Amino acid sequence: MIYRSKAPLRIGLAGGGTDVSPYSDIYGGAILNATLSLYAHATIEPIEENARLSDGQGIVLKAIDQQEEECFDPMAIGWNNELPVNGKLILLKGVCNRIQKDYAVPMKNFRLSTFVDAPAGSGLGTSSTLVVAIIGAFTEMLKLPLGEYDIAHYAYEIERKDLGLAGGKQDQYAATFGGVNYMEFYDENKVIVNPLRIKQQYLFELENNLLLYYTSKSRESAKIIQQQADNVISQKETSIEAMHQLKHQAQMMKEALLKGRLHEIGEILDFGFQQKRKMAAGISNELMDEIYETAKAAGATGGKRSGAGGGGFMIFYCPGNTKYNVAKSLERFGGVHRSYQFVEHGLTTWTI
Repeated sequence: MIYRSKAPLRIGLAGGGTDVSPYSDIYGGAILNATLSLYAHATIEPIEENARLSDGQGIVLKAIDQQEEECFDPMAIGWNNELPVNGKLILLKGVCNRIQKDYAVPMKNFRLSTFVDAPAGSGLGTSSTLVVAIIGAFTEMLKLPLGEYDIAHYAYEIERKDLGLAGGKQDQYAATFGGVNYMEFYDENKVIVNPLRIKQQYLFELENNLLLYYTSKSRESAKIIQQQADNVISQKETSIEAMHQLKHQAQMMKEALLKGRLHEIGEILDFGFQQKRKMAAGISNELMDEIYETAKAAGATGGKRSGAGGGGFMIFYCPGNTKYNVAKSLERFGGVHRSYQFVEHGLTTWTI
């Protein structure tokens, strides 16, 4: 038997950063995001008991897109059956270790392979979505009693607590639930996912007008996120007020999409762009600003950096047929625009 899963990546349309502690714990956060037809994939293949190590006996972890692979002889794994979380493939190891700890699963005789449709550090939630996909494959194989909220929170705990990686909460919930959602974040890890019933023609028009552009520059989000958190802890008024405004932006975006006021989307994105740069240093840089201004000069009415900022993907709202002119104007920066569709489904698992 082969156990597979896939989970969609996402773009944040408004409220980005307000899902990060301690802001969300103190003030409550709100984000509006949508999942795309770009995925994180995971496959688990059991290995025969009598297979030799050279054939992949024991545990084999492989990130196909990263061209990284590690093999573990079960006799060499520690007394607690934990894989050493160091160097590469830490997300794969982290999920394996947590599943072993919570469900006493023998960590031997399987191959876990993963692939992500976008580069790491691209700002589409790749790391968290990959964790969700891996949990999904194990859930399919072991028939674990985990619902949507359970899987999303499980992924959050593995990434943020077990592995100590900085970040927020939206990515895990977007990948698990799928669709266009207005999410609320509170203290004690309380999250409420509100699926939005947006008319199909509004979604088609949003998809038509929203340009997804990869700058070809990955970014290290952890330092940006940590500075954002530090600004809240130190009560830096400019940063906190910017987060308040971004939370309000999520409410503005929700109303515009539900009521079909798509002509407002660009301005709402631009409002968020201006607020986001006040949250922490590194969110903006000269290249990102030049790309943004070039897109606006070519017809975009607004846009944003996806994720924590500093690189990766950017999105631009291009009304009418200006998307093609905007894409052409950005060619000189060496990036590429990606085709996509919005998808309603979240984490999907199956067995073959």
